[in-house]
Amino acid sequence: MTLPISVISVSGTPAECGAAYGAAAAPLIAANVRLYLQRFRDQAGLDTTAVRAAGATFRRASIEVLPRVAAMLDGVAEGAGANAEELYALNGRTELIYGTPHDSDGGCTSIGVLDTHTTSGNTLLAQNWDWHPAQREAMIVLQTRDEHGFEVITLAEAGMLAKAGLNSAGLGVCLNMLGSDRDGPRPGLVPYHVLLRAVLESDHLGAALRVAARTPRGASLNLLLGQAGKAGEYGGEIIDVEVVPGDLGWLHPLDGFITHANHIESALPVRDRQRDFGGASLFRGARARRLLGGIMDGRTGRKVDEDDLKAVLRDHGGYPMAICRHVDERDEPLEQSETVYSVLLDLDERRFGLAEGPPCGNKFGFTRLG
Repeated sequence: MTLPISVISVSGTPAECGAAYGAAAAPLIAANVRLYLQRFRDQAGLDTTAVRAAGATFRRASIEVLPRVAAMLDGVAEGAGANAEELYALNGRTELIYGTPHDSDGGCTSIGVLDTHTTSGNTLLAQNWDWHPAQREAMIVLQTRDEHGFEVITLAEAGMLAKAGLNSAGLGVCLNMLGSDRDGPRPGLVPYHVLLRAVLESDHLGAALRVAARTPRGASLNLLLGQAGKAGEYGGEIIDVEVVPGDLGWLHPLDGFITHANHIESALPVRDRQRDFGGASLFRGARARRLLGGIMDGRTGRKVDEDDLKAVLRDHGGYPMAICRHVDERDEPLEQSETVYSVLLDLDERRFGLAEGPPCGNKFGFTRLG
């Protein structure tokens, strides 16, 4: 089965990849910029002049810290005929919208399972990406091959460079938005989605963790990272890192797997904004853990397969604010959220799966790198 949305495949240097992506997705990028300019006005009180000023600050930091990723994003602006500062602001939308105290129960539930606990013997990552339903129309899958032959495939909002995805080194990432009292845009900070793209450009797990730890940032986020093993030599690995401005916490697999939602679980010395707002995050990660634990049986050796992960992603416990999230019409229109897409990654096979959300009513399509 093919993927449920358009795949944009580009190759060349970062600038060439960006320009080709921008040209191919120009109408979607323009629509997404309009959508976010409205969100910036409505949710953060930022007019276009303020948005562009923030984008210029993000651009300077990105060029200095992550020049290859910045070259790609500059190329996107050129290819799409878009304003570069607006595109950098788009990639920093988390900092701009959620950088001040803001009541949001935006979701995402992520899962990682070690190869020792899967029926295929492969390392698997999966997640539901929950966001405003209007965003569904501005999504693409971006597949890039750079001048060295290194490949990345990722879900992305048009004009952004990454979300959940994997690369040809067998490294993959799923993500969850977090919130802390340190969040907010400031000079010298790299936008959330630029950092995320740099993680996906890493060719091994240690390099990805260096990017996560060393990149100056103004948003709190959770990165569930994994890398495939090498047959006959070593197995795969997964680790969860909670990244906040100026600090980082980590979680290791327990009983062969990790799950995570949108609140901080490590002992980071920050105020978790989820404490102020409550919501479904407080049970979604734990529920996913229980569901997976109920499938695995240490006595019989029962392991997890892809269908098991799909079943967890389709779970309705706590409906409508469940792992498989549905719109609650009682929420304010700008605060409405549902599972927009579900992602399933087989890191050993370099296999990328995607289902339109909510996943309870849709099938996964798959493609692979190479």
